[in-house]
Amino acid sequence: MRERVEQAMKATVEEGGAAVCVIVDGEPVVDAWAGDWERDTIVNVYSTTKTMAAATALLLADRGELDVTAPVARYWPEFAAAGKQDVTVAQVLSHSSGLSGWREPLATADLYDWEKATGLLAAQEPWWKPGTASGYHAATQGYLIGEVVRRITGRTLGTVFREEIAEPLGADFHIGLPAAEDHRVAALIPPATPISGFEQSEIQVNAATNPPIPVSETQTRAWRGAEIPAANGHGNARSIATALTALTTGTVISEAGARRALEVQVEGTDLVLGFPIRWGLGFAVGGFSPETLAWGGNGGSLAIADLGAHSTFAYVTSRMGSEIVDTRALGVAMAMRE
Repeated sequence: MRERVEQAMKATVEEGGAAVCVIVDGEPVVDAWAGDWERDTIVNVYSTTKTMAAATALLLADRGELDVTAPVARYWPEFAAAGKQDVTVAQVLSHSSGLSGWREPLATADLYDWEKATGLLAAQEPWWKPGTASGYHAATQGYLIGEVVRRITGRTLGTVFREEIAEPLGADFHIGLPAAEDHRVAALIPPATPISGFEQSEIQVNAATNPPIPVSETQTRAWRGAEIPAANGHGNARSIATALTALTTGTVISEAGARRALEVQVEGTDLVLGFPIRWGLGFAVGGFSPETLAWGGNGGSLAIADLGAHSTFAYVTSRMGSEIVDTRALGVAMAMRE
């Protein structure tokens, strides 16, 4: 398997670099990188960061500190405004809370103002009736989960993730990257053509463009140092696969706690992504097997946790693709499955 997966990963590298890692029963069986990367090169992985935010929420739920079936307002009273008193944490985790984007126009710099970003979400009304459909919460989900985590623990989500998941597992993944690590970050190479398909509805346009996030922004210290738990995580394939062993080994999150993520909360055509999807608690469910949790990020990264096979998979790259669902990442994943 190792050679097949490594070759599939190397075949995706035209410029920049890429990496793949597969861990089974807590032991690495594939750990490879190619292109102009080194062993410890890291990169911004956009929405693959959401898998870390979800794992953090699942950890608190496993400990009994968070009830995912409870209204968000139990932990964050201000959130009850504008008819959101019954919106649950599970709806936020499954992108069905109706808060796929901000109604007020934002500048990119507003993403670095936690109080503003969360305050606006708490005050606004949903775009659709919560729980009736999913609509991908591209940037907002991290603020929503993160504020619930902060209200419960008194710590930011990035801090809880680092102290309770990354450090115990030895995962080199950061939600809020220290400046001392900047020298290891690979610059993202923008896609040859912009990703299209988000122009069909007001909800899609809002989620995709408010605020604008040009690829060049990811190279700034402001972006790297901020905590944007839906979008600005920095890591590599090894660190992603390692962190997600929290779900597959029972060492950080119990088996029962991890398996709760498989419970489908909503399914059907996503109002933002425009294709059918089954959302569990923070992850897309199925696709590779009935016990698979997965999600990826803009440009090509992909993370998979197979709870039945006790395995994790991650692929990352610096050359961004132009597809909503990146076929390069899926090709490497299929090489692993085969």
